[in-house]
Amino acid sequence: MAIVGLVILAVGFGTGYALRQRATSDPVLAAREASDGLRNDAAAKEKEVLLQAQDEAIRLRTGAEGEHRERRAEIQRQEKRLQQKEENLDRKLEGLDGREQSLQARERELEAKGRQAEELRANQLVELERIAGLTSDEAREAIVGQIENDVREAGARRLREIELESVETAEPRARRIIATAIQRYSSDQVAESTVSVVHIPNEEMKGRIIGREGRNIRALEAATGVDLIIDDTPDAVTLSGFDAVRREIARMALTKLVTDGRIHPARIEEIVAKAKQDVEAHIRQEGETAAYEAGVHGLHPEVVKMMGRMRFRTSYGQNQLQHSIEVAHLAAMMASELSADVAKTRRAGFLHDIGKVLTGEVEGPHHIIGADFVSRFGEIPEVCDAISGHHDHDPEYQTVEAVIVQAADAISGARPGARRESVEHYVKRLEALESVANSFEGVEKSFAIQAGREVRIVVRPDEVDDVGAIRLARDIVKRIEETLQYPGQVKVTVVRETRAVDYAR
Repeated sequence: MAIVGLVILAVGFGTGYALRQRATSDPVLAAREASDGLRNDAAAKEKEVLLQAQDEAIRLRTGAEGEHRERRAEIQRQEKRLQQKEENLDRKLEGLDGREQSLQARERELEAKGRQAEELRANQLVELERIAGLTSDEAREAIVGQIENDVREAGARRLREIELESVETAEPRARRIIATAIQRYSSDQVAESTVSVVHIPNEEMKGRIIGREGRNIRALEAATGVDLIIDDTPDAVTLSGFDAVRREIARMALTKLVTDGRIHPARIEEIVAKAKQDVEAHIRQEGETAAYEAGVHGLHPEVVKMMGRMRFRTSYGQNQLQHSIEVAHLAAMMASELSADVAKTRRAGFLHDIGKVLTGEVEGPHHIIGADFVSRFGEIPEVCDAISGHHDHDPEYQTVEAVIVQAADAISGARPGARRESVEHYVKRLEALESVANSFEGVEKSFAIQAGREVRIVVRPDEVDDVGAIRLARDIVKRIEETLQYPGQVKVTVVRETRAVDYAR
C-alpha cells in the first residue's frame, strides 16, 4: 500500500510538473506563432506594395513615352513649317534682289534722262531769252506784274459788283431796321454845361459864404475843387468846374451850408465829406437805375458804380449815361430784327462807353480801356469784343453784335438834337475832311456834306478809271481813319463822270 501510495504520489508529482512545464511553454509558443503570423502578413503586404509600385511605374512610363512621342511629332511639324518659311523667305529675297537690281537700273536710266532734260531746258531757256530779248528774271517779273494787274482789276470789278449788289439788297433793309429802331425809341437830350447855380435866400448870405477875409470861400473851393463865382446875380451863387462830380459835391455841400446857416471852415470840411458820401451813393443808385432802365442785369457792383459816374459826363452836350441807355435799346431792337443775340447786344450797347470814365486814369482809347475793365469783373468775351470793336474793328473777326453796337452808337450820336458842337470845331472838321480828299492825285474837287458824315469826291475821268475810283475810295477811307478824329462814321463817295462831246457840221 505504501508502494502504491508512493507510486501515486510520484505519478501525481510528475503529472503536476508536466502540467507546470506545459503551462510555462504555451505563451512562448503563442508569441512565436503570433510573430510568424505578423511576419507573413508583412511579407504579403510588401509584395502587394511592390506590385502596385511596379504597376504605377509601368503606367507612368507608358504615359511619358506617349507624351514624348507627341512632343517629338509636334517638334517635327514645327521644324517642317520653319523649313517651308525659310524656303519662302529665300525665294522672296531672291525676288527682292531682282527688283532692287531692276530699280537701280531704272534709277540710272532716269538720272540719265533727267540730265538730258536739264540740258534741253537750259538750251530752250537760252533760246527763249535770245528770241525774247529778256532774261528769265525779267520775264518772270513781267509775267507776275501782268498777272497781278489782271487779278487786281478783276478783284476790283468783282468788289464793285458785290458792293452794288449788297447796296441794292442791304440798304433798303438797313434803312427799314434803323428807321424802326429810331421810331420805337426816342428820348430828349438835355445839354449839360460846366456851371451849376445854387439859389440862396438873400444877398446877406453871399457875405457869409465869402467869410472873413474870404476864408470860407477859400475853404470851400479847396475842399471841392471847383470855383465859386459870387457876382451881382441876385439870390444865386455860380459853381464852375469841368468835373461834374466835383461840381455836384460842391452844389450839395453849399446847399446844406446855406440851409444850416453855420458856415465856417470846420463845418465846410464836415459838410463836404458828407456830400461826397451822398454823391457816391447817388452815383451807385444812378448806375442801378440806368441798368434797370436799359434791361441789363447781373452787373458787378464796380461796373454799376462806373456806369453811374457817366451820369455826370457829357459828349458834345449829350449825357453819356442817357446815351448808353439809348444805345442799349437801339442795339437790342436791331439785334431782334437781325436774329442776333439780343441779351449780349443790349449788354454791350449799355457798356460800350464805360471806358470814357477811366480815360483820365488809364492811357489808351476808351473802347479798349472799357473792354479791359469789364473783362476784369467777369464779363463774357463776346460782350468785351463788341465793346472794343465799336470803334476799331477787323471785318474778318467782327461779330454781328459788334456791328450792331457800332451802328446803334452812330445813330444815337447822329440823330437830330442828340449833340451840339461849336461852329469853329464844326468848320475845322469839314475842312479837314476836304483837305484829306484833295491830297490824292486825280481829285478835281471834294465836298463835305451831311455835317461831315459824307464826303463827295469828283475825280478827273482821264486820270482815274472805274477800277481806280474804287481803289481811291478805299485809300481815302484809310487816310481818314488814320489821321482824323470824328464821331460815328464817314461815308466816302467817289464820282467819275465821262462826257462825250461832238459837233454835227
